[in-house]
Amino acid sequence: MTRRFAALLVALVTSAFCALSLGGRLYYFLAVLFALLIVFSFISCLWAKNSLQCRLYIPNHKVQRGEQMEVQLLMRHGCLLPLASIQCAYHTPLGPQQCDFPTAPLTDYEIGLTLDSVHVGTFSVSLDAIYVQDLFSLFRMKKTLKNQQDAYLVLPNPYPIDKPEVLPGDDGSAALGRTQEDYNAPEDTRAYLPGDAMKRIHWKLSSRRRELVVRRFEMPAPPDTLILMDAAQPQAEKADDIPFLRDALCETAVAVAKLQMEDGSPVRMPLHGKSATEFVSDQAEGLGQLKEMLAARSFAEAEDFAHILRLELRRMRRTGAVVILTTRLNAGIVEGITSIRRMGPSARLYLCTRTPEDPELIPYISRLQHHLVEVCYVTPA
Repeated sequence: MTRRFAALLVALVTSAFCALSLGGRLYYFLAVLFALLIVFSFISCLWAKNSLQCRLYIPNHKVQRGEQMEVQLLMRHGCLLPLASIQCAYHTPLGPQQCDFPTAPLTDYEIGLTLDSVHVGTFSVSLDAIYVQDLFSLFRMKKTLKNQQDAYLVLPNPYPIDKPEVLPGDDGSAALGRTQEDYNAPEDTRAYLPGDAMKRIHWKLSSRRRELVVRRFEMPAPPDTLILMDAAQPQAEKADDIPFLRDALCETAVAVAKLQMEDGSPVRMPLHGKSATEFVSDQAEGLGQLKEMLAARSFAEAEDFAHILRLELRRMRRTGAVVILTTRLNAGIVEGITSIRRMGPSARLYLCTRTPEDPELIPYISRLQHHLVEVCYVTPA
């Protein structure tokens, strides 16, 4: 009910009182007219509310950050009486919104909404309620909608970066040599050639064939590029900066992976936490999967990143370059990075922060650079 209804109800009561008191036909006519208006408005609103059908639909559930997401609202009602308005209330990542539908009956209407994709992550759009108002604006009825919700992913949009370099003298030949010296995985044998190491000779087979035979081993894959990202809630002075720091972490990780996979280099990116998983690929076609995995991360993990760095030391035998992404530096994280560097692979740190000149960071940065760790600053957009 609206204020107009309250005013009309007062007029109806007054007219009826005057008609009964004075017996004037005009008062009877006004009382009946006001009553018919109320009944007409109530029936039209109730009819429209009960016959109304509305649905939310997202054609494409994935969009790059910075692009626009298209959302469709579909509506139809069967009320043959005229209506003043049909208003839809929906909720987006930017807050509650409203839009108006045409009121013509027995017609399918479709309204397209455009949402700006500001931050990386998983977001939802929900259709909350429909408000119906009669022609005379006496009643405004609400129809609550259930299960009218859909989610979409805003994927990281990578930016150009410099290619992580494998340090001179550690270009993967050491890893190849270690694999060739693994006598537990011979692939085949061949005749001895001058210069072959004596320890590679297959002595039993050589004695049977009465000629020297050496083992051949599988050629190992090139060393991996390992990407380690701090998935805890980003460290920021202002809460409003947290989504921007998350964007910077995800887009830097994708940029590194894209650059490596374009050359066919294998990339590994473990994602720790409650839903632990790992991305592994050496083809550029796998970049879409990495984007989706990062967009689905909550960045609310409580696990210590320094502990994760210590766990990943076991991978260093097959790793040629390590890229670390974080929004914080402390003694534990710095010790973990330097331990990785001492294991042999090159190391590059991407520090996502709005305060690169923070004096508390200077000792940590100096220590990392002393251990030949390349330090890069990323300022969120």
